[in-house]
Amino acid sequence: MIDLQDKGVCPAIEEIGEYVGNPVFMDFCTEIKNVYNCKEKIEYSSCSWEKGWNIKFKKAGKTLCTVYPRECYITVLVVVGTKEKPYVEEILPECTIEMQNIYNQTQEGNGQRWLMIDIEDKEDLYNDLLRLIQIRRKAVSLSSR
Repeated sequence: MIDLQDKGVCPAIEEIGEYVGNPVFMDFCTEIKNVYNCKEKIEYSSCSWEKGWNIKFKKAGKTLCTVYPRECYITVLVVVGTKEKPYVEEILPECTIEMQNIYNQTQEGNGQRWLMIDIEDKEDLYNDLLRLIQIRRKAVSLSSR
């Protein structure tokens, strides 16, 4: 079993998948790579809040999301900035109560909300997450014009 805190050994994505032990991890990574034509970047974070290996997906130089592996589930960070905010708030009433609560309970700082979304299965919250990433991608493409 890999040690996600060991900065000296960068795990392969398959090893992270084995650590998580839930197919939602590989399904999510594959979907993001296919939909946005991007590759994962496995990085070590020394941040005291979330130390260890994580997986970033970037497009056009901006991070679409960051995946934090857990045992049996994943936590996905999606940043909702000033460009995304009006679009996210427009769809929020259509999202699950869980996503609405995550959004509303996340404090805004410097015009951003850093949403940490726990994903255990490919149900409604998973689909809400994909919608947020789609909004983030559209905002990235709009800002690069």
